[in-house]
Amino acid sequence: MTSDPSHRPDALRAAILALLGKLAPGKSISPSDAARALAGSDEKQWSRLMKPLRAVSVEMAKAGEIEILRKGKPTDPDNFRGVYRLALPQKSTPPAP
Repeated sequence: MTSDPSHRPDALRAAILALLGKLAPGKSISPSDAARALAGSDEKQWSRLMKPLRAVSVEMAKAGEIEILRKGKPTDPDNFRGVYRLALPQKSTPPAP
């Protein structure tokens, strides 16, 4: 039996980046948005992606590709619990001369 291709880390990463790429700067997604994009609206199907999505999100945050947000603020990817959202990193503006 072959494993579901939507569980592959590269598919999860691509889904996260595709959804974030459609948003205005400063906006975020729920990880379940990415799960639904891959598995459809059946909760039994997309809920199985939540654990692998979290692992991929942590890797992406450590690499600086995304930010993991708790209560609207970036959080430590190694130490967060509960509800979280995903966003593209905010580009810091260089200080005025």
